[in-house]
Amino acid sequence: MNINPFQTALSQLKTAAEVAKIDQNFIERIQYPDRYIEVTIPIIMDDGSQKIFTGFRSQHNNARGPYKGGIRFHPEVNLDEVRALSFWMTFKNAVVNVPFGGGKGGIIDDPKKLSEPEFAKLSRGYVQQLYPVFGPEVDVPAPDVNTNGKIMGWMVDEFEKLIGKKARATFTGKAIEDGGSQGRTEATGFGGGVVLREVLKAGLVDLGENKTIAIQGFGNVATYFAESAKTQGLKVVALSDSKGGIYSLEGIDVSAAEEHKKQTGALKGLSGTTEITNVQLLELPVGVLVPAALENVLTGENASNIKAKLIIEMANGPTTQEADTIFEKNNIVVIPDILANSGGVATSYYEWYQNMHNESWTREDVLAKLDALMIKAFEGVYEAKKQHNTSFRNGAYIVAIQRIQEASKR
Repeated sequence: MNINPFQTALSQLKTAAEVAKIDQNFIERIQYPDRYIEVTIPIIMDDGSQKIFTGFRSQHNNARGPYKGGIRFHPEVNLDEVRALSFWMTFKNAVVNVPFGGGKGGIIDDPKKLSEPEFAKLSRGYVQQLYPVFGPEVDVPAPDVNTNGKIMGWMVDEFEKLIGKKARATFTGKAIEDGGSQGRTEATGFGGGVVLREVLKAGLVDLGENKTIAIQGFGNVATYFAESAKTQGLKVVALSDSKGGIYSLEGIDVSAAEEHKKQTGALKGLSGTTEITNVQLLELPVGVLVPAALENVLTGENASNIKAKLIIEMANGPTTQEADTIFEKNNIVVIPDILANSGGVATSYYEWYQNMHNESWTREDVLAKLDALMIKAFEGVYEAKKQHNTSFRNGAYIVAIQRIQEASKR
């Protein structure tokens, strides 16, 4: 079953708009980007041949501030995907109330087939084609799939050469030495942990004795989220990666799992654990389920088998609308992606702010600010949920829509 995540997001938007009786003309307008750009990037490869790459940038909405969102390098990047992701960024930034709109970019290429010099040329070529629409107060890109701090360093360097002055705030997610922020690496997982803490503190879910957690995915986000959950007294009993999952009722040592994956390339085989599939992981009798990898993993087909009382969406778009309806009927609380995993975009704002004001904050400063910001974001969404007697997902979209709508009137 092929479910388009953008269509899911649009459906979620329209559902929330109906609940809050938002003006339909505004909802119609917000579905479309302000503009999207397709560029051609010619690169001389290491063997002397020329190869032509295609790049995109979608600038969805800037009512609340500069367009903001990542750049991905992937063979399957396309304009529709980039437009959809820029839409998501507009709402994610609005939910946590940082002064940005939504943007997204990408280049069609297979990074595994490029040498580092070719990668650098491609990164700089992308900026050469798009620099007139970038800038600290215009559009601020960041890393995404297959891009990182080093690539942002190449891009900001190229941008500064082209405009003839310093402009570090034009790109975020940079390495520390290039003006990046402390705390950015752990920000998304840490932010999700704050939301988990607030949900439990508010008594929205009673886990009883079952303070267990299963996490689908074991990348950067999942690792830091797991560490946060552990400090809150939850036991991580299951983890997975693309090759399968591991389970232990006694609990999994996350640091040992990290080391094992580093040594062997997979989680399976970790001492004291049983191998399970990604499908089995989702249906475990745990207190908290955390999809932190792929989209559309919770669907109408498996939603009735989910036994967790709380779902924290650390992946983008892991739940279909059909599944949402079943979870609501079964009294399973779902904390949506646009709230749960927005710690990363919030910390991108902190990096931008530090660059703009020539400041440098400590890791402790950044995480303390992020903690306070995520609490406030949670409280705003919870208030909208109560006011409209609806789900957390609808509450999050209602908060975002109202903020974007208000900014559009200025």
